[in-house]
Amino acid sequence: MIVMPGIPSFDQNTDRYEMWFLEHPLAYVSELHAIRELLPQGNGLEVGVGTGRFAAPLGIRTGVEPSRPMAELARKKGVEVIAGVAEHLPFHDGEFDFCLMVTTVCFLDDRELAFREVHRVLKDRGAFIIGFVDRESALGREYVSRKDQSPFYRDATFYSVEEISGQLRSAGFRDLRFRQTLFRPLSEIEQAEPVKEGHGEGSFVVVRGVK
Repeated sequence: MIVMPGIPSFDQNTDRYEMWFLEHPLAYVSELHAIRELLPQGNGLEVGVGTGRFAAPLGIRTGVEPSRPMAELARKKGVEVIAGVAEHLPFHDGEFDFCLMVTTVCFLDDRELAFREVHRVLKDRGAFIIGFVDRESALGREYVSRKDQSPFYRDATFYSVEEISGQLRSAGFRDLRFRQTLFRPLSEIEQAEPVKEGHGEGSFVVVRGVK
């Protein structure tokens, strides 16, 4: 099995990962709102489901996760978690109506292969939704500058919207749509941030492509 970079860090820091959501509840809610605007109905899969922080409230029943401690927490939230990685999804062709990745794209061993795998397991007209921190945003630049200080982002690769969009198109996805949120520094958020169409202003971007 291919091991995603940084997985030992997630294994060893699951509690710290969970604490981020408790310390930044309004940022978390804002991200959920942005994802919901582009999330279709149907049988969905989250790749890199983590502790189920997104799958559970979004009603996604199935997840793939290589970190055993994180998978255990996701299962407690009612998500069926299968051990695996994005580059080798353990599913049949055309099995899902949509696939979600939230920040997982930063930790992929092979982004091109992972996107092709998502394309394979989606039904015709299925949707691929990616939520990520735009490298060119204020928060993205902060994360890049401090990545060596974080057990999670030390091995991460941050991407711009243009890079993610280009890879989606190369993998066969079209009709790209965007949402963005997190317009303020995390420490200054006092209520859920608005969700806007497009990208270039908000630090957290959601893009959806259709197979």
